[in-house]
Order: sequence, then structure tokens, then C-alpha cells
Amino acid sequence: MTDLNPQAEQMAAESMVRTLEAQTLAIWPQEQLAVQTLCVAGVASHAGDSRCRLRNGRRDVASGGAIPARAGARHRHHRCASARARERFARFGSRLTFEHGDIYAIPAADRSFDLTVCRHVLHAIPHAERVIAELVRVTRPGGYLHLIVEDYGMLYFERGALDPELMWRAVTHEFARATSTDLSIGRHAVGLLTALGLRDITMDYVVVDTVRVPRATFASMLEAWRDGFVDPIGEMTSISRDQAVAYFNEMISQVRDPRRYAAWMVPVASARRPV
Repeated sequence: MTDLNPQAEQMAAESMVRTLEAQTLAIWPQEQLAVQTLCVAGVASHAGDSRCRLRNGRRDVASGGAIPARAGARHRHHRCASARARERFARFGSRLTFEHGDIYAIPAADRSFDLTVCRHVLHAIPHAERVIAELVRVTRPGGYLHLIVEDYGMLYFERGALDPELMWRAVTHEFARATSTDLSIGRHAVGLLTALGLRDITMDYVVVDTVRVPRATFASMLEAWRDGFVDPIGEMTSISRDQAVAYFNEMISQVRDPRRYAAWMVPVASARRPV
């Protein structure tokens, strides 16, 4: 564990590749509506998966899951991620670049970008306010931030043989405390953005549930979470590893059962840097 990357081992694991793949499939079809709203406002490039089109003259920077492309998500945490991404999206030429850098010190000048995007990162690192401030720094006046700010207190399952709420309560409090992270950052995003003087703050929600998202996709996301996190949950919380496995298996069973319902509300925040 490192001070600024306490989940480094989990983020580099094969299970995180599967996590990002499943989350892209589950979240992006709804999330893109929020991005398109920014495009209509005239501040951002049109963005999508393999159909991504970058408007001439606009500059965007993305961190974390970035504006998703499924093939990019597969390779994101591999050592040669940047090289593979460049090869995969070479058709965009100089309009699209990939760089490895420090999110606490983005290698870009002040006021460089029309749109900054940070997805699936802020809940996993300490000092999220420093990262958001850095995103603001590189955003031009009048430009926008687009953030996926996960909140693991917004997972909802039926009470079955086990009550998954008990595990998530321990995770959002005990695991977060042990890693100096905020696993409920979604509900704190508006306050963080307001404190930085941003305007036109919006909060939308992607609903990852068994009605809107294929059950197999939802289940594969939970399986990847289980494979990547039951060990640290067992080490850092009052939930043992075996209990964590049982809780995850209960959730996966519920999601795969066509008679049952489960949901994850994923906060999506945007804000404008004042002119």
C-alpha cells in the first residue's frame, strides 16, 4: 500500500481489467447522455466508444476509465496499456493521444482543456479534493469537468440468506478508513465542486440494475469485484474473507435470478469552470 495509491495491488490485478470491461458495458450506454449534454453546450468533443469523433479545435483530457472504449478498458492496467491504446485508436491520429502520468500532478499547462474527465478513480484514492483541484487547473475558463464519482452506499439488494447491506456498510466505513479513501464520495461531490468555485453543477445517476443492464453483465462486474477485493476486505474490515465471498456469491445469485431485483446507483457529476 502506498500513501497516494492504497489500492495499487487491486488496481493492477487481472480482476480490475474485468471490472472495467463490465462497468463500461453497464454504465456507458446511460452515461453518454450526460456527455452529449456537454457537447450540446458547445464545450466538449463528441465522445463515444469506437464511434468517437473529436471536434477540430477542442482539447479534452481523460483519466481513470476515460471516455470508454471497450478494447481500451481491457488493456488499461497492463504495462503496455498506452502503446496498445495508441495502436487501437491510431485512426484518430494526433487528435487523440494517450499518456501515463500522475493524477495529482497532471503534465499539462493551466487552462489547457475544454473538457476533463475522471471516471472510476476518486473513490479509490486519498485526497480526492486535490485531484479535483488539479482537474480544474487544467480546464479552461468556461470548460467542463465530467466525473464518475462512485458511491458504495448506493448498492441495493434483497435480503436473502445473507443481507449484503451489512457487508457494504463495513466496506464503506472500515475499508475506507483503512485506505484513507471515501467510498461514498458520490454524495460528497457537490460539496467538493462547490468549494472549488465551480458553476452549473449537475448530478445525474446511471442506474445499473437488473432491468436496464443485462444480468450477465451485472453479475460479471460483481464477480470481478469479488475476485479482486475479498482478500483486502478480510484484512481491513470486520468481515472475514470467507464471509465476503459468501456475501458476493449471494449478490451474484440474486442478479442472475430472473425473479429478483438488484441495483447500483452510480453518481455522475459535471461542473463548469467560471469564465
